[in-house]
Amino acid sequence: MGETTRAPESPLSGGTQSGVSADPSQGNTSTNPAATPSAPVLDLYEPITSDVILEVRSGKMKALEGLKITSAIDKDLCTGRVKREFPAAAARFRSGGFGENLVFAHLNERNIHIGDVFAVGPKINGKTHTGLSNEDLQGDCLLLQVSLPRQPCFKLNHRFGLRNFAPNTWKTSRTGWYYRVLRPGTVQAGDEVRLVRRPNPAWPLERVQEYLHRSPNEMAMVEELAAIDEFGAECKNQFKSRLAKHEAQQRKKARLAEGGDGKPDDKWLPFRVVEKTKQTPRIVSFVFEAVDPPKPDAEPNDDELDPGSHVRLRLGGDGDGGDQKDGGLVRSYSIVKGNKRRFELGIAYDAATSRGGSRFLHEAVSVGSIVHASAFAAGVPIVSAASHHVYVAGGVGITAFLAHLESLTSINYSCVLHYAVRSAEEVAFAERLKALGPDVVIVYDASKGQRMDIASIVSSLPWNAHISFCGPTRMMDAALEATRASSLSDSDVHFEAFSADTTGDPFDVVVRKAEDASNGDNANGDAGGARAKTLRVGEDETLLEVLQREFGVDAVASSCEVGNCATCKVTVRAGRIDHRGTALTSEEKAAGNSMLSCVSRGIGRVEIEI
Repeated sequence: MGETTRAPESPLSGGTQSGVSADPSQGNTSTNPAATPSAPVLDLYEPITSDVILEVRSGKMKALEGLKITSAIDKDLCTGRVKREFPAAAARFRSGGFGENLVFAHLNERNIHIGDVFAVGPKINGKTHTGLSNEDLQGDCLLLQVSLPRQPCFKLNHRFGLRNFAPNTWKTSRTGWYYRVLRPGTVQAGDEVRLVRRPNPAWPLERVQEYLHRSPNEMAMVEELAAIDEFGAECKNQFKSRLAKHEAQQRKKARLAEGGDGKPDDKWLPFRVVEKTKQTPRIVSFVFEAVDPPKPDAEPNDDELDPGSHVRLRLGGDGDGGDQKDGGLVRSYSIVKGNKRRFELGIAYDAATSRGGSRFLHEAVSVGSIVHASAFAAGVPIVSAASHHVYVAGGVGITAFLAHLESLTSINYSCVLHYAVRSAEEVAFAERLKALGPDVVIVYDASKGQRMDIASIVSSLPWNAHISFCGPTRMMDAALEATRASSLSDSDVHFEAFSADTTGDPFDVVVRKAEDASNGDNANGDAGGARAKTLRVGEDETLLEVLQREFGVDAVASSCEVGNCATCKVTVRAGRIDHRGTALTSEEKAAGNSMLSCVSRGIGRVEIEI
């Protein structure tokens, strides 16, 4: 093949297969599960200080089969256990199958350590080098350092035609790894790879993956891993973020031990409106900035929120920052961009359908106004195992998906938006959508007679696709009908409603506190027990409204309040439920032991636990 030169800090991936395979001509010593049953078995835990490169592979970005994105997973060669585990895909498990650059016979996740430094070059005096060598550090050969275990994504599922296959690689530590280039040089098949430095002898990659994936809550190990300088940013940030979250939880426990409620002060925080922009005749965007500086002991909150997150706003109250609604309105909105200190919302106002929140924002809030916000919460999930992400939106429904689309395109994931509007002037956030490109955004302009055929979109979904919907009731009804008529499972579909029918027949609810139930109070289920309370939910009320009015806003948390997120889920102890919303799976609804208090209703008399 000749040779390949790498620039400093460019990533090279390697490993024995599930990342990298051995050459069959070398006795088929691969850890590739495709190895034949009669092949010799390597002791993967045997200490090793050198190995020989069997293959070098390289490749340019190419179209990924069946998708409109490009990938470097198809690398060309320069110059079995999977047959038992995944027999249908055995032919595809071969060297280069995981998109690796370098292929070894012996190096693998059990004898490679994070931070290991390797020299790459011809054998010294024609002999394999077997010890750590300072001479290599001062030489001029290629110098590589192990920086990250690979974390395979949906592209492996797509490559092998196996849904949700990628997690098997880290569950069994067959991922491969990345090198950073400390000193550039050339590499070719037959070169020897010699270990010259091992700064972290306690941390082979298999053990790193134990606490990265399989045992993520072992905080003593997480703290130790977060302090390893040789990690690439991807892993280092994961461990640091996990540690910061744990420390925040410990602070909460400390507040509880001191007699507090375990919650930080000022649950409702003041935000100032710094921008108000008319996006369409009906949609206005607002940018909010935190008024107060972050507290010294607060959780780190300047990182970007997960795409599709929600935030609750309190509108028209007395502005004191307390927890009560105080005659005002509490509404949840999708964040289209930002973080916990500065975020942007897109709000549509329709006089015929507004419940008051959008009218207040459009008419009473201007630049400089103070609005209180609380409860940032995850919203629309990104299903990372999907090969293709389809979003279907109508009108202001784009606000639920815009951050998703920008995030996915930035990392070269396959996605498309089908966006229905009344006319071209009704396209919200037009410049941001234009930046995504015509291959990603398809607009249906009703004024030009363009109709979005949801049934056709659903029936033409490619293999391993995930589809999400957000729009007006008529569109959501059509989406529900089309997906039910298809072979899609609940996990393939997400419905993000921004309105919900919550009315129905009145019902009675017997409410118990969870701590009382766990202590055995009134365990016989008698509704007349001292700690059980019977409430009436009227035909125009939701269970959530009744519970928060009776027990306080904090008694039952809520976020979207239209059945999308399950934040308001309560335990059902007895009775029949009229399930509404999309946050519960079909199995959860059939089990009947939980309900969404913001939209679902009891039939006759039910008993719940909060």
